[in-house]
Amino acid sequence: MLQPVTHWIESQGVYAPWLFLLLFLVASFLMIWRLEAMSAGGFEGTVLGTLVMPYCSGMGNLIFAFILGQANGNGADVMTNSLVNNVTNMTLVLGLPAIIWGINVLPKTEAAQGKKKKAGASGGGQTGELNRLALLLTLTAVLFFTGVVWAMGRKGHLDFNDGLVLIGLFLFWQCFHVFEVLKANLRDGKSVFNWMLPVDLALLAVGAFAIYLSTSWLVAWLSQLHNGFISAKNLGWLSGWLMVMPNALLAIYYGWRKQPEVVYTSQVGDAHVSIPLCLGIFALYHPLTLPAFFQTGMLILLGATGFHFLFVALFGKLPRLAGLVLIGAYGYFLWKGLLS
Repeated sequence: MLQPVTHWIESQGVYAPWLFLLLFLVASFLMIWRLEAMSAGGFEGTVLGTLVMPYCSGMGNLIFAFILGQANGNGADVMTNSLVNNVTNMTLVLGLPAIIWGINVLPKTEAAQGKKKKAGASGGGQTGELNRLALLLTLTAVLFFTGVVWAMGRKGHLDFNDGLVLIGLFLFWQCFHVFEVLKANLRDGKSVFNWMLPVDLALLAVGAFAIYLSTSWLVAWLSQLHNGFISAKNLGWLSGWLMVMPNALLAIYYGWRKQPEVVYTSQVGDAHVSIPLCLGIFALYHPLTLPAFFQTGMLILLGATGFHFLFVALFGKLPRLAGLVLIGAYGYFLWKGLLS
């Protein structure tokens, strides 16, 4: 269905890379749009919603790992892609909204706002506490997955057996959520299947296919360039930044709308796909070599995740000063990865 579109884009000459980049972004936002619609209809309480969300937010990273694995690509580019994606999410993308608006996971009480407390106000507080606990669990998973990859990578590479372990960890995490959702649905008696479900799933499939086509073309195009910053030598960095863009715009949008829990979950949830799933997939094809800044990147990612955990656990928010610290950590990551 999208083949005529790709043929037309390829015929545009020097504009083709920009048009494929636009196709990637449009497809990403198509998937996010339909996922948001499904979530607004209560679909977050179903097994499918739990499984689809992380795959769609990390679809570009997944496809990148598949393409390089099949093409006998450089494993260091896959690791760089995952590190750039996760570190950017956990530092820059969360730090900027914190500086601009502040990120408060626990909603302000009406008393603190100088308003009379309404009869149902306690429900909002309970919802905020549940959001905080869910976020702390997700941050714990990021710490655990990243720590496992760091420990496995100390020998200098990730092999087939490591890939099996990493994929197994991700599947266990997904199964855990499936059973939690099944219990919640049984308790609440939820049923959200409706006539729009097939339409939403079809649009998600179109978005995924468009991401595959655009990513495949951009990787092949970039692999043929050998001079300058935009070239094959920086494939991991460039692809990592590209795949952060949809989530980054989401964070800015929901920060502006004062929905901090969405800002956090959209970034932290995406981290589970890059590490460990994408790394595990590539390791099944070929041994995954590690970039020179692997240790530094892992330590920054672990430190940033622990930083978030501390502030969310103790204060339920990420203040503006913490955002500045995260931006500084990202600057150090860029310096160590690109300039040293």
